[in-house]
Amino acid sequence: MPIIVSIMAKKKRSKKRASRDIEEKDGNESWFEQVKHETKQSIFIVFSFALSIIFILSIAGRAGKAGVFIERWLSVLFGQAEFIVPLFFFFIGASLFFYFRPTFFAPTLLGGVLFLVSVLGGIEVVFGQKAAGYAGFVVAAPVLKLFDFWASFIVMTTLLIVSILLMLNASLVKSKIVEDVDDEDEKNADEESVSSFQALKNTLGGLRKNKKEEVVYESGEEYESREGEEEPGEHHEDEGAGEEEAGEGEEESNSFATNTFKAAARRRNVNFQTPPLDLLESDKGKPSSGDIKANANIIKRTLKNFGIDVEMAEVNVGPSVTQYTIRPAEGIKLTRITGLHNDLALALAAHPIRIEAPIPGRSLVGLEIPNKAVALVGARSLLSSDEFRYGKHVLSLALGRDVSGQAVYTALEKMPHLLIAGSTGSGKSVAIHGLMVSLLYRNSPDNLRFLLVDPKRVELSAYSGIPHLLAPVITDAKKTILALKWAVSEMERRYELLQAAKARDIHSYQAIKTSGENPMPYIVIVIDELADIMATYPRELEASIVRLAQMSRAVGIHLIVSTQRPSVEVITGLIKANITSRIAFQVASQVDSRTILDMAGAEKLLGNGDMLFLSGDTSKPKRIQGSFVSESEVRKVAQFLEDQYAGFDGGTVTIDSGDDKDKKTIFDEVSMNDDEEDELYAEAKKIVIEAKKASASYLQRRLRVGYARAARLLDILEDRGVIGPGEGAKPREVYADAGDGDSSADEGDDTPGSGGGDFFHTMQ
Repeated sequence: MPIIVSIMAKKKRSKKRASRDIEEKDGNESWFEQVKHETKQSIFIVFSFALSIIFILSIAGRAGKAGVFIERWLSVLFGQAEFIVPLFFFFIGASLFFYFRPTFFAPTLLGGVLFLVSVLGGIEVVFGQKAAGYAGFVVAAPVLKLFDFWASFIVMTTLLIVSILLMLNASLVKSKIVEDVDDEDEKNADEESVSSFQALKNTLGGLRKNKKEEVVYESGEEYESREGEEEPGEHHEDEGAGEEEAGEGEEESNSFATNTFKAAARRRNVNFQTPPLDLLESDKGKPSSGDIKANANIIKRTLKNFGIDVEMAEVNVGPSVTQYTIRPAEGIKLTRITGLHNDLALALAAHPIRIEAPIPGRSLVGLEIPNKAVALVGARSLLSSDEFRYGKHVLSLALGRDVSGQAVYTALEKMPHLLIAGSTGSGKSVAIHGLMVSLLYRNSPDNLRFLLVDPKRVELSAYSGIPHLLAPVITDAKKTILALKWAVSEMERRYELLQAAKARDIHSYQAIKTSGENPMPYIVIVIDELADIMATYPRELEASIVRLAQMSRAVGIHLIVSTQRPSVEVITGLIKANITSRIAFQVASQVDSRTILDMAGAEKLLGNGDMLFLSGDTSKPKRIQGSFVSESEVRKVAQFLEDQYAGFDGGTVTIDSGDDKDKKTIFDEVSMNDDEEDELYAEAKKIVIEAKKASASYLQRRLRVGYARAARLLDILEDRGVIGPGEGAKPREVYADAGDGDSSADEGDDTPGSGGGDFFHTMQ
């Protein structure tokens, strides 16, 4: 026992000594180590340009005595190719200036060295006689011994091309991310794709017109193992994040952006042109998390006071929150950490704090603390990334950035439906704008159509002129039910087409059919406020949504449903069971959070686009700061599409007020067929009108039928406007008079499914 106690005491002393050494190292950083990476790179750019100018002046004999000395050595080392040296430094500085990103720093230097070697070796191969000085001779001699003249020339040319590609971070080919496309689509994509030389020209010509502040998000880095850094996690970016932020801080030419989007979208319209990225705003501001070291020490000390030993791991600075990750000691229950939520908030003087225990896929616990300064996530930086532009999914969605600042993308085809809920002002409508802009930047009207439902009348009105609409923006509850019923019938029609074509889903169908034969575009139904419609037609709305959610994925019909009232009366159990992908914004209580996500957490969000995204294939939500798309940006994009497709006619679905009673539409047929299947409908209506009361038990006695059939007859009578809805123990109200028993009580009623609404289907 004394030996064990001694060993434990030694371990504790060594642990304290190690932590003290780390703190001393953190406090003894040199001034150069405290300089930001971007500042170091800027200094390198300035020196590169300065050296280039000095070498040019030296070669020209205008740099004084030092210039004469420099020119003499350049002549000895590089011979007649001495002009390559200033060119080398100029290219290095220019490439770093135009592509100001840390991930390109090492490739740029490597490309510059290869450029110098290939040019010197090439000059020596072509001219010989030490035309490129001793340096050229050293490079070319081994190559000339192994190969003849032409082979050596090809080797040097290859190195030159590789060096240019590395310095410019360019590619000679553009991948086509179009799957299951017919031969005609592939031919059109080839004709419209940007050639390598044009892409290189656009890249070189795409100088930044407006140099805006680049937002650098600081992602995971080990807290206790870092030396010489001012803040944990600062200046660390993995390569994936660098690719996702490929569009930040840089203005690409409109033609290049347009053409790359062209190659990514599946379409039949060869003239498809997406809006330019200049219409959208990029990220604004830089997140500030305060004193990260002090906060990390406070977290560790606070948990220590309650007997919980932890080790600080990485720190991730996101747009709105900073995530401090901790590694608990063995034997520590996570409930002990989550139970100290209020104590940590008090110690850090921050509210609200969210604890993620554990982080999915990692043996760490995350503490998310609000930033002192928040960065605004712009849509341009998300839509300009390679992951979005060249993604394989047609209905790609740019959600925003996670707690480490990395862009988050998903696909509506995978969900396949999305439920959005949150309190007023939490960012639901802005999120819908971001999702719709993502879809508009990837799809032509031939490939994607929208049905927009906006009971609030002001949120989606900006899209009223875009060519992607199947019908004008719907603001009436009755027309919403008609639209959803039309979607159900369209779904059934598409399944018949798939059955006839022996196709499994819309992807295989589009691969089989040619562009002009039975087109099947994707249909996205967006409902901005579910509660308003649910208050008027709860049963019809729920039935239509559930039917679509269950079956419409294979035929390319998808739902995006939003509500500001996350109650069980609006988000019913059936709707939740069939829409598994959900986004929760800030809510008032934990009960509302559980209604949306089946777990707590949304009540601790910050608002203004701060969300929890729960996809159908994960068990825990992911925190994301949504992108901000302003009303002016939406109007610019909509106006561009409206002008671009001024003469476009892709077929529409028209909703009428129902003044013409002689017209029988697809909805009359759908609803009336259900009624006419029961031959007792007319008799049941007569009985109810004469008795002035309606109940399932009464119809059972009078018609001598079972309860199921009597209840169905009541539902039909309610649909046809003969009786009112059930109100608990109160009897149903009978609307028709006794004299109407033999006449059609359907005429002129104002309920969906009757003659009160016409929905003309003219889409092929």
